[in-house]
Amino acid sequence: MDGELTMSKKATSAKRKSSTEEQNTNQVHPLRAELYDQRKTMLNTDMLNIIKRSPSFIRTGQSSAKIVSAEQDQFRKWIRDNIRKKECIYFFERQTAGSVCECGYPREHHREEAINLGRLHGEQWNAMKHLRQVPTDAFGDIVFEGQGQKVAKYARVSNDTAPVTLYHLMTEYWGLNPPHLLISVTGGAKNFHLKRGLRVMFQRGLIKVAQSTGAWIITGGTFAGVMRHVGESVRHCKMTSQSKKQQIVAIGIASWGIVHNRERLISEEGRFPVEYYMDEANQGRLSCLDYNHTHFILVDNGTHGQYGVEILLRAQLEKYISKQRMGTEDVGIETPIVCVVLEGGPGTLNTIYNAMGNGTPCVIVEGSGRVADVLANAADLPMAQITISFVQKQLRMFFAEMYDKFSEREITSWTKKIQDIVRMRELLTVFRTEKSRNDELDVAILEALLKASSSHGHKGQENLDHQMKLAVAWNRVDIAKSTIFTDDKHWKPHHLHQAMFAALVSDKPGFVELFLENGVNLREFLTPEILERLYNNIPPYTLLYKKLQKVVQGGKQTHVSDTTDSKRNVLLHHVSTVLQELLGEFTEPLYRTLKDVQDRKKVNNTAIKINILPSSLQELHTYSQESGICEQEVENPERDLFIWAILQKRKDLASIFWVQAMDSIDASLVACKILKKLSCEENDTDLSEEMEELAQEYENRAVGLFTECYRKHSKRAQKLLIRVSSTWGNTTCLRLALEAESQKFMALGGVQALLTKIWWGELSVDTNTWQVLLCLLLWPVIYSNLITFRRDEEWRKKKLSSDNVLIVNLPENSNVNLHTGQRSISRTALLPRSDDTDLKPLSPWQKLKTFYTAPVVVFYWNVLAYFGFLWLFSYVLLIDFQKQPSGKEYLLYFWLSTLVCEEIRQLLYDPGGFGFRRKALLYISSAWNCMDVAAIVIFVVGLFCRFFPSTLYLGKIILALDFIIYCLRVMHIFTVSKTLGPKIIMVQMMMKDIFFFLFLLLLAVVAYGVAKQGILIHNEQRLNWIFQGVVYQPYRMIFGEIPTDVSYSGFDLSQCTVNGSDPYKPMCPEHDSENIPTFPEWLTTILLCLYLLFSNILLLNLLIAMFNYTFQVVQDNTDIIWKFQRYPLIEEYYCRPPAPPPFIVFSHIFLLIEHLAQRKPRWKHKKFKKQLDEKEEAELLAWEAIIKENYLVKQNRREKQSLNQQINYTKEKVDAVAEAIDLNREGSKMEHRISHLEEQMMQTMRALNWIVNTLIEKDFGSRESAPTLVISDTEDEFEAEAKELKPACHVLARSLVYPGTNINRFPVPDEKVPWKVKFDGYTPPIYTTETAGGDCSTGLAERKKSETGDAGLDAPELEESLPLNPHGRTGMRGKGSLHCYGPNLAMNPIITRFKRNSENAVTEKNGKRVLEFLVIRYPGEEWTTPTGILEPGEMFPRDMRIILNQKILGMFRKLQKKALEVCKGYEDDIRNTDNAWIETVVINMHLDDDNPFINAITSRGGSGTSREMKIPLMVEGVAKELAVQWQTVEQGDPVCARYKAYLQVVTDFHGACF
Repeated sequence: MDGELTMSKKATSAKRKSSTEEQNTNQVHPLRAELYDQRKTMLNTDMLNIIKRSPSFIRTGQSSAKIVSAEQDQFRKWIRDNIRKKECIYFFERQTAGSVCECGYPREHHREEAINLGRLHGEQWNAMKHLRQVPTDAFGDIVFEGQGQKVAKYARVSNDTAPVTLYHLMTEYWGLNPPHLLISVTGGAKNFHLKRGLRVMFQRGLIKVAQSTGAWIITGGTFAGVMRHVGESVRHCKMTSQSKKQQIVAIGIASWGIVHNRERLISEEGRFPVEYYMDEANQGRLSCLDYNHTHFILVDNGTHGQYGVEILLRAQLEKYISKQRMGTEDVGIETPIVCVVLEGGPGTLNTIYNAMGNGTPCVIVEGSGRVADVLANAADLPMAQITISFVQKQLRMFFAEMYDKFSEREITSWTKKIQDIVRMRELLTVFRTEKSRNDELDVAILEALLKASSSHGHKGQENLDHQMKLAVAWNRVDIAKSTIFTDDKHWKPHHLHQAMFAALVSDKPGFVELFLENGVNLREFLTPEILERLYNNIPPYTLLYKKLQKVVQGGKQTHVSDTTDSKRNVLLHHVSTVLQELLGEFTEPLYRTLKDVQDRKKVNNTAIKINILPSSLQELHTYSQESGICEQEVENPERDLFIWAILQKRKDLASIFWVQAMDSIDASLVACKILKKLSCEENDTDLSEEMEELAQEYENRAVGLFTECYRKHSKRAQKLLIRVSSTWGNTTCLRLALEAESQKFMALGGVQALLTKIWWGELSVDTNTWQVLLCLLLWPVIYSNLITFRRDEEWRKKKLSSDNVLIVNLPENSNVNLHTGQRSISRTALLPRSDDTDLKPLSPWQKLKTFYTAPVVVFYWNVLAYFGFLWLFSYVLLIDFQKQPSGKEYLLYFWLSTLVCEEIRQLLYDPGGFGFRRKALLYISSAWNCMDVAAIVIFVVGLFCRFFPSTLYLGKIILALDFIIYCLRVMHIFTVSKTLGPKIIMVQMMMKDIFFFLFLLLLAVVAYGVAKQGILIHNEQRLNWIFQGVVYQPYRMIFGEIPTDVSYSGFDLSQCTVNGSDPYKPMCPEHDSENIPTFPEWLTTILLCLYLLFSNILLLNLLIAMFNYTFQVVQDNTDIIWKFQRYPLIEEYYCRPPAPPPFIVFSHIFLLIEHLAQRKPRWKHKKFKKQLDEKEEAELLAWEAIIKENYLVKQNRREKQSLNQQINYTKEKVDAVAEAIDLNREGSKMEHRISHLEEQMMQTMRALNWIVNTLIEKDFGSRESAPTLVISDTEDEFEAEAKELKPACHVLARSLVYPGTNINRFPVPDEKVPWKVKFDGYTPPIYTTETAGGDCSTGLAERKKSETGDAGLDAPELEESLPLNPHGRTGMRGKGSLHCYGPNLAMNPIITRFKRNSENAVTEKNGKRVLEFLVIRYPGEEWTTPTGILEPGEMFPRDMRIILNQKILGMFRKLQKKALEVCKGYEDDIRNTDNAWIETVVINMHLDDDNPFINAITSRGGSGTSREMKIPLMVEGVAKELAVQWQTVEQGDPVCARYKAYLQVVTDFHGACF
């Protein structure tokens, strides 16, 4: 067996051919897998979703899960309909081996009809004819014996299987996520030794790049050679990685015919799983599968023992996967592919050559041996030094055992391929362990892909954008920092917008931080449309997606998006609805609709600023009719992105935008509120717990930041609490904390100090209760010194110490980005300002007013009044409830009416401007308000009944019950008390507990009562006695009323009725005629005992335990809970009128008159809501941002000083040192001496090289005979040396395969190109296509006729008379596909004109005019000039004749005479041969402004931009369109980069800008 995976071209072409009949019957249509859901043989959508969720079909390593048989049947059906194998249908015995067919299988492996057919027919065996496709019989799960629970997927497929079918199998049924990178590992197929250090680096680097990028690794899949090393890497990953998300996908694509023990894999119904035994001792020429791979595709071509069968299908599959787009629909790019080479032989060299020819970058691991080392040694050499002799030395060194088997032509072919490989330096990367950065293979692989992106048509900024998309897709911030964001690469912020969007959608916070550090401005990046796109990229399985879809479907209207893009149906007003649902009705919508903006515009008459999307997106947005959102510039992009991240539970992204945003305390509380709400609605327990943890984290942030602010300046911190935040729906920090139920925040000292200050009003907080009550009753005492007022105290203090100013120590070097609109904030503006500049002592009237309007005084007034109301209510019920209401009763009714008026005032009181609906929702959200409404309604019902004689007593009963509710209402009043408040909270929480207890108790009572009643009593019809027997009596037993006769046998007939005729007596128990009980007495006794055991002992003790737990919880958090409960009560009494009921009616009348007169409310929420002016608010937020920076610095310092962090840091250092010692153990001592020797050797080599070059210039010898001098220095010196010694020979003309054919050229190395150099054995093939024109070479036909006459020349003599390529050998004779022998003239016309703007004026840039040149594009190709070979008798190329009519061509014929000839000469073209070549002339034909045809080719748009024109034409019998347009000449454009040298001459000639 050869050590490489290879296949001959003839065998490949033979396998690809088949008869039309066989294709129709056996071959799977390439699109069949894509249309599987539309065909009868495919799965329906529901069943497909079931299979996707099946562990056996989705996740490797979960074979222990049972698969439903229906799901298995559906999967088998798909396999039978789409996956094929090949089998021999004609047994033809080999002459060299008896009973073995030409297919390699013995006789017993053939069907009976195949054996009989071989006996009847004597024709030779033919693979195309005697192999057929049938449904596969090997698929399922595979378990390797003796290797633990490793489970892999496998399938036997035909080598003619369409790649789309295999990709569908892997992604849909094997459950693989589409890759972000495809790593094709190739090399030696035989076992080879790899040094320990290199093996460790290879395994670590391969796994790291696969894990970080989500790559697929594709190998040969057998347990040998490079595949074995890859398998060991996967095994190491499985052993060290604890996360299932980091498991590696290693796909082995092997030949079915070389798999040892493959018989175990065969089963027409599939194996789930099958046990596979690795028998290396007896495998012979076959190979065992590698047990570390995760998936196997076993390629079958119907033969046995033939290696290389899978090569073609593997190449097709890799190419198909590389064409799949990854990422989002907006920034998706094709999947990158890289080839990693480890060791290898001739087959590996062919694989590398073909891969790089297709644009695939290759990474060569130096030190692995053979081909890898040969290429590594040649990679950095100048092309002139890669000669046949050099390659011979390398082969002799690395292929010593088989060097004698190499022929001269094979060595020549090796030389040519190595030269071509090295020439594509942008695709070749050598991983050198001694020089590689950090010795990381993953860095080499990813940097190779970034370096290779320029070879795929990406130039200038487009190349940088492509590299950035790759880095984001791989999530490798380190690669982006080291390779993309370098000093020589200049990024404009708008160039990063697409990558920023991709990083946000794919949740890559590292890149978001990197982009922000490199200048991305969130205000420029985030527009309403971008925000909508972010919400439309939410994963469909999330709770947020479901809520948004519910809103969309609930209020769906006819939008443009419904017809253009059904996926993008989430608009900003939908998001606003969801946010309001999560935050509560107390906030205003965060995103305004067009109607809101128009209404606001009518009122304020303000202009709306139109937003322009960044130029990277190349779109102008004025107003989105779909969303109904005004496209104004986003006022607070940090807030919007923070909300978007919080809603999706993206912790790291949310943290980034929290740091960037202003108003951070409010943002933390909003996040806490949203996350707690989502946590309650989330069904997934794990996700719910994660949300709770994240909510707790942001609550702690709010607590920590406010504590820091309060420590720096208490007044400013308290102002943050009551400031109305327009950013968060015109609410306040206090309100957010209350709605988020943030007890920790509300219990902070600064918050409680503010609440206490509001509670006491202008009174001193040190005032005692008895002092307040005394002044309340005797108002003249207010003017004594019994009580003090806070303003008077502050005035006295200020008078005593007028120069005592509190200064906040601000950091000198704060680097905070303060987004404060158009105004810059000075440093002095951030210092706290005194609010008491005009402080004066209170006047007597002000003292009286401030005393009686203080919330604490209002509270005591209302407490006294409420107790008076209860006294009056109880007096009426107990003493003075007459048929005709008395005066006291009328007073009660009046008093209650004032309470009703107060409730109405509270309902209508709307200082926040919420509107009646939202205010009503907020009102009824309070349980105490609901109790008030219930009490009033019940009182009205009782009052209504009271005025009718027939229902007078019923009315009294109702009023008595209503009195209970009013008494319970007293508990709410005393929640303000620090002593009674926690106890009332305990009672409330215990009420919840008792409801659960009553449910269990009711079950026990009903169970025992029904059983007892059914046993004792026969057919009781009276409901009242049924209720007493079933419920009431068992319930009283709980409280100790246990009957003395537990068996119920000692009943008295005089105390009961037998037939239930007496309504006042219960029915007698079951008894006979002798009054002896007939029921089982023992059973009733047992039931009673069990009931008492369950209810009195178990349930009552459970209730006691529940109460005890509730008490303990409240007791441990008494202070926090009480402080949290204070806010609603303080707010209520702050807003109440100062007069208590019933005198409050005068306040209500005054408020009503004032409202009708002034049309505005008198009472404002001044203490709880403060609307700051724009300047003051900006200063306050800037101060908060500075404090936040200090807080974050302290947090980071505290985390670094934590014990766990120090342990991790020390561990990383120790691991790094140990690894460095292990890898550099041998060479550390000699490093300095070797470096010194290398420097001396370099100087010697430079001197020798100068001597040799001087001797060559003095004609002391030829350049070919000069010795090879290798100067291993920097890349710049290499390039200079390569330029000096590079031979003047063509490269493309020597490509190994002639275009459009399967003919291989004779390999011609660079040194053998010149005709003067002797090349023994040069026998190139002769090829002339049938469509080539006649012999039109100048004078050639005449010379032939004059020399040969009519007899003609022999073939060798005729060939010698043919012209020779002036640039040397090409490896092909004849005309090839060219028209004639000798030079074939070609023209590359650069048609230019000056660019004009919408006003028809010439566009200028940097003081120079801007040129445009004409370009065309065929379908599926890139933009190019209308170039081509001049056919006989034509003056212009074919492309130019297609796009121009005869009239315009006539103009160009005249213009050609004065055209600028840019360059002329030999063209290195792949169609050139030894006897025919292309000579190109590049001319510039410029259309002046006075040319009548300047706008005739393509018209200009309204903005002056050229419009693209479509020209219909036939391409290979298919109708397509040829695109034509004018392209602006500019450096960064990819089209201009291809013609840079020509365009530079043209622009210089016309004095234009380039």
